[in-house]
Amino acid sequence: MPTTPSSPQPAATVGELLAAAARRLPGDEARAEADRLLAHALGVGPTWLYTHRDDVPAPDQVAAFQGLVDRRVAGEPVAYLLGRRGFWRFDLAVTPATLIPRPETERLVELALERLPENTPSRVADLGTGTGAIALAIAYERPLAHVVATDASAPALLVARGNAQALGLTRVEFREGDWLVPLAGERFDLIASNPPYIADDDAHLSQGDLRFEPASALASGADGLDDIRRIAADAPAHLNDGGWLLVEHGWDQGPVVRAIFERAGFEQVETAQDWEQRDRVTLGRR
Repeated sequence: MPTTPSSPQPAATVGELLAAAARRLPGDEARAEADRLLAHALGVGPTWLYTHRDDVPAPDQVAAFQGLVDRRVAGEPVAYLLGRRGFWRFDLAVTPATLIPRPETERLVELALERLPENTPSRVADLGTGTGAIALAIAYERPLAHVVATDASAPALLVARGNAQALGLTRVEFREGDWLVPLAGERFDLIASNPPYIADDDAHLSQGDLRFEPASALASGADGLDDIRRIAADAPAHLNDGGWLLVEHGWDQGPVVRAIFERAGFEQVETAQDWEQRDRVTLGRR
């Protein structure tokens, strides 16, 4: 007997695509991530999805969305899939060459701004700038400050320079080199850094988003503190009298980082907590 041809499956609507993706994606943020990925694939804003739930995207748009979902299911960070990450007042470009900016680093920015008068010129250094997040936030809020941002990664500096240009922040200077090496002979009123602070053998490095981020921006020695030791030891020679060093670190590293600062000769050493009441930033004054 001749077979009856099957009816073509109806194309999926926006609402159906979101529901199916949310079922595939892991974690509590599955639905929010599905929204962001579909909005990106369609080239629309997030609110558009809710007013066009019955629309049927074009096949190439659906294919692009499914590709993004597949990559996210495999563990690739959403920030890398979108090529963007929000930080401070900005939407910054990110790539796999850069660490993904995180909300807790905004606490370091807040503490730095408290120590930089609004109406006084100052010199600030951001070590290991990555996307430029810290340097650009400080430059935006303190337009009289001259900010120098260093990074050992040329690809990361390319991203940071692009972010500065996109934001029109011209008083930020980018230099390639390891930590304070590009600052030879110069002094600053404040030095800030979000350096690597995870131990080399930490199991978290092989889990979640961290698998995709540059290892050189995450891990630093057997206890995770090699780079912080180096920064604290070298920073006094680059600080004006009364200048500040601020360093982000892990939630359980406050006591040992304070000891590192004190051995380096810093005064008024303290550790500030983030919004979740965890030790996050240690600071000291020359």
